[in-house]
Amino acid sequence: MKKILVTGATGFIGIEVSKQLAARGWNPRLMVRRPLRGIMLKNLPAEVMQADLRSPGSIERILEGVEAIIHLGARAAFEPYPRLYPSIVQGSLNLLRAAIRSGVSSFIFGGSLMVYRDTPDGIDQDTPVAPASGYGQAKLEAERRLESEAKKAGVRFVSLRLPHVYGAHSLLFDQVRHGRIYFPGKADNPFAHIHIADTARALIHAAESDLEGIRVIADNQSCTWNEFFETVRTYYPRLRVTHVPEKISYAGARILDVLYPLVGQSNPYPSGAVSCWNLSLPVKPGSFRQVCGFDLQFPSIHDGIPAVLDDSISFYWLPSNLDLM
Repeated sequence: MKKILVTGATGFIGIEVSKQLAARGWNPRLMVRRPLRGIMLKNLPAEVMQADLRSPGSIERILEGVEAIIHLGARAAFEPYPRLYPSIVQGSLNLLRAAIRSGVSSFIFGGSLMVYRDTPDGIDQDTPVAPASGYGQAKLEAERRLESEAKKAGVRFVSLRLPHVYGAHSLLFDQVRHGRIYFPGKADNPFAHIHIADTARALIHAAESDLEGIRVIADNQSCTWNEFFETVRTYYPRLRVTHVPEKISYAGARILDVLYPLVGQSNPYPSGAVSCWNLSLPVKPGSFRQVCGFDLQFPSIHDGIPAVLDDSISFYWLPSNLDLM
């Protein structure tokens, strides 16, 4: 049985990958950068180790005996390229180079559809890349440099270009639970989606199999954001979506881009996010089965969203006469 390392193990996707590997008896090794977040992994049958991708010296020891890496650790924000480069590009290269020295045979990278511009007719394996954001630029550069260095070293490399991944612990569904979403635009642009459980299944399959190269995956029914929110409202009528005009959203975000760095903080609503949320990025149906060779657990949002809302239920005691919502 392979020893698999998961980086970014306390992130949204990383936690699900870690849980699925542990449930299958893999005893994965989980890399954690911030120790306090490791408490989320304490109940898993897994090895939890601390390291930082920006510090090459901290990486070597976590790779001992590792055969495959599922690499998800990096800044996951639509920030400017210079802010993303140290973790997404340089951090990923630090990890791969240490992996090569340690004899790791497979490197799986969590890629992104943000390497594309508007593609309303649907993305497939032959769609040309042209990132429209700093995040997409950083992801594409990392992907290309990782693939090149892995090939030279004889390491099997896979990048799964992921669409919008949704689940109970995603930032979007945190907003759903609070009953209000502010969307920066009309939300009529088509976009590809995939449930977190299927995302983890695909990443684990890439680590276990002989798959190679750069692949696009999504569920079988891309839809607009309005369709996504309307499906949520079918099961959770409390949700309210407020559309803020795109130009106003972008102008406001640009002001925040300037103000937040002045106080030494990251802008939680960067202008790059406004641009990315308004891209048209559907994926042609059938991509998941073509890549993985098996079917989706949640073929569309109509299957996945009810399951996510079920997973979002918090169990705590409250007198029924005080719960008027």
